[in-house]
Amino acid sequence: MSNDVVRPSAVRDTHPVEVTHKSPTATAPPAAAPTPPDLSDPSLYIHRELSQLQFNIRVLDQALDESKPILERLKFLLIFSSNLDEFFEIRVAGLKSQIAFDHEIVGSDGIPPRKALAEISDITHKQIERQYSILNDRILPELARNGIRIVRRNEWSAKQKQWVRRYFRHEVAPLVTPIGLDPTHPFPLLVNKSLNFIVQLEGTDAFGRDSGLAIVPAPRVLPRLIRLPDEVSEGGENFVLLSSIIHAHAEELFPGMSVRGCYQFRLTRNADLTIDPEDVEDLARALRGELYSRRFGDAVRLEVADNCPPELTDYLLRQFGLNAAEMYEVNGPVNLARLFGLITKTLRPELQYPSFTPSIPKALKKAEDLFQVIGRQDVLLLHPYESFAPVVDLLHQAAKDPTVLAIKQTLYRSGANSEIVDALVDAARAGKEVTVVIELRARFDEESNLTLASRLQQAGAMVIYGVVGVKTHAKLMLIQRREGDELVRYAHLGTGNYHTGNARLYTDYSLLTSDQALCEDVHKLFSQLTGMGKLLQMKKLLHAPFTLKKTLLELIARETAHAVAGRPAQIILKVNAITDAKMIRALYKASIAGVKIDLIVRGMCCLRPGVPGVSHNIRVRSIVGRFLEHSRVYWFLNNGEELFYLASADLMERNLDRRVETGFPVEGKKLQGRLKKELDLYLSDNASAWVLQPDGRYLRTRTTGGQPIRNVQVQLLEKLCGFSVAKDA
Repeated sequence: MSNDVVRPSAVRDTHPVEVTHKSPTATAPPAAAPTPPDLSDPSLYIHRELSQLQFNIRVLDQALDESKPILERLKFLLIFSSNLDEFFEIRVAGLKSQIAFDHEIVGSDGIPPRKALAEISDITHKQIERQYSILNDRILPELARNGIRIVRRNEWSAKQKQWVRRYFRHEVAPLVTPIGLDPTHPFPLLVNKSLNFIVQLEGTDAFGRDSGLAIVPAPRVLPRLIRLPDEVSEGGENFVLLSSIIHAHAEELFPGMSVRGCYQFRLTRNADLTIDPEDVEDLARALRGELYSRRFGDAVRLEVADNCPPELTDYLLRQFGLNAAEMYEVNGPVNLARLFGLITKTLRPELQYPSFTPSIPKALKKAEDLFQVIGRQDVLLLHPYESFAPVVDLLHQAAKDPTVLAIKQTLYRSGANSEIVDALVDAARAGKEVTVVIELRARFDEESNLTLASRLQQAGAMVIYGVVGVKTHAKLMLIQRREGDELVRYAHLGTGNYHTGNARLYTDYSLLTSDQALCEDVHKLFSQLTGMGKLLQMKKLLHAPFTLKKTLLELIARETAHAVAGRPAQIILKVNAITDAKMIRALYKASIAGVKIDLIVRGMCCLRPGVPGVSHNIRVRSIVGRFLEHSRVYWFLNNGEELFYLASADLMERNLDRRVETGFPVEGKKLQGRLKKELDLYLSDNASAWVLQPDGRYLRTRTTGGQPIRNVQVQLLEKLCGFSVAKDA
C-alpha cells in the first residue's frame, strides 16, 4: 500500500488531527546537490483517483463537525454518497475498462490500474463502513432528538402498520413486478443504481415452479422516503423508507408461498459515454442512443444489505461478473442519496444553515440601464455572495433592447428551463441573431442539453454543438449593440456555468466588461467555434487548447527566473484540480528556484508538497465548507507588476489540452486589490482548510493559543452580504 492515501478508521469522537500552518516563506534553494532532483520520479506524484477519493473523505468528515447544523451534516454525508456513485460510475469504471481491454495506462505516479483498484477497494470499504456508522450512531439519533425520525419496521405502532399496509396495497403493489427466477425467467437486466430485492422463497407456485428465488425491482416512479401523516406520527416528523414497506409486505407479492428472506441490493454500472464524435454524422442523434445504453453499462459495484446470506451474495456476484472486493455490505439503506428528502421535506430552517440574500454591487443596484454601467467600468462579481441576477438581467435587457443586434453564448450546464435559456428564447423570437454553442457531452447533463438545444432551435436560434473531439467548457456571453454609428460589444466571462441554481451553491467569479480588446477576443473565439479557419491571434484572452497552457508555463518560468535572479517571486493558484504533469514539473522547478507557491485546490491534487529539495516552497490547501469552491484564479507576483487571471479551466490535461477553455485578465488596481484580498482570506483560513502533507495525508487546520477563527466563507458572507454568522458556516 502506497503512503499517498489516508485511511480514517471507525467513527472518531474527536476532531480530525489538528495542525496549524504559517504561510511558507520563500527560501533560497538548498545547497547544491551532486545531481538535480529527478522530477520524473513517481514518488513525487499522487495518483489522481486516490486523490479524488481523498476529497470525498474530506466531505464525509463534515458530517462529524458538530459546529454545523444537523441537517447540513446529513447533507454532507449524502453528498459523499452521490460523489462516490459518480466515482465508481466514471473513475473506477475507467480503470476496469483499461484492464478489460488490456490497455493499462500508468501515469506519472507509477501506480498501475490493478494496484489502484485494490487500494480504492480497501479505502472505500472502510469509508463506507464509517459512513453508515456516522449515520446510525450520530446523525439519526441527533435528528430524532430534534423530532425527525426514520421509523424502522420493528418500531411501527399498530396505527402506523395499518397506514403502511394501506399505502403498500394502494400505491406500491400495483406498480411492483416481482420476477421469479427459472429457465423461462432468467435474471433480469437491472437499471444502474436502481433499488432491488433478492427474495428467498419456499413452496411451489400455481404452475408448480419452486426455484426458490425471485427479484423484486422497486418502482422507480415511487419516492424512496415517505412521510407519515401527522395523525399516525405520534409527534414530530416521521418517515418510512420504501424499502421497509416492500420488505414488510414481501409475502403479499408471492401469494401462497413463504418468504424466507428479503434483502435489498443496488448495482452500480459504468456510466461513461463511449461515443466517438468522429465516427458519427449526427452527434445529437448518436448521443440520444448512447444515453439509453448508460443505464445498462458494465457492472462495477454491488451494494447489499449486510444481513444477506453468503450464498445469495455469491449468487449476485456471479450474475454481475464481480468479485468479492467489489461488493459492499451496508448497515442501512443501499441508496442513501435518496435520503435528501429528509432535508427537502422537513420544515426546520433552524436545523440548516441560515438563509442569506446575495448582494448586488452599488454600481448595479439602482441601474436601469446595465449597458451604461458596464460601459463605464468592469464589474466583478463573486457568487454566491454576490447575486447572479445581474448576468441574467443583462441578457433579459439585451433580449428587449431594439439596439441589440446579436447575442452569442456558450452553454455547458444550465438546465433546459433556466432563466438564461428563457432570455435567449425571447431574444431569438424578437428577431435578434442568437447563436448558442451547446456542449452536448457535459457529463450527466447530456439529456438536459439535448432538450434545451431543441427549445432554442424552435425559437429560431442558431445552435452549434462546438468542435468535434474537443469539449467547449468556456463560459462566455457576447452582446453586440448598435450605439449611434458604432457597433459596441459587451461580454460576460465566468469561472462557472450559466446555471442559476449552482450560482447559489458554488463559488464562482463573473466579469462583466465592455473592454474593446477583450470583447474582440471573445468575438474571435466564437468565430473559431462556429466557423472554420486558422488560429486567430488574441490580445488579452488565453484560450485552450492553444495558448492557455503555453502561457501559464511561461508565467511560471518567468517567476522562476525572478527567483534565480534574487528577486521576490510568488505564485497563487486557486483551482479545483491539479493533475497535469507538465504543470506540476514547472511548479517543482519554480519551488527549487525559491518561488513561494500557494495552491488552493479543492479536489484532486497530484502534486506532492513539502518534499525537501523539490517542493519545499509549495503549500497546498483544500477548502471544504458550506459552498462548493469552484472558482479558478491564477495570480503571479511578476516582479511587482501583479498579473491576475480568472479561468474556466483547472490544471488538468483534459482542460488544457482537450477542451475549449478561457483565461481572462482582471485589470485595474481596484478590482485587482479586491481579488488579492479575497485570495489572502483563503490562505489565512484556519477553520475549513485542510493542508496536504508530504506523505499525501490531509490534516485539518485548527486555531491555537487564542487565535481568532478565520473561516473564509463566513468572512465573505459578512464582507459581501453584510450577513453575520455566529457559528462556523
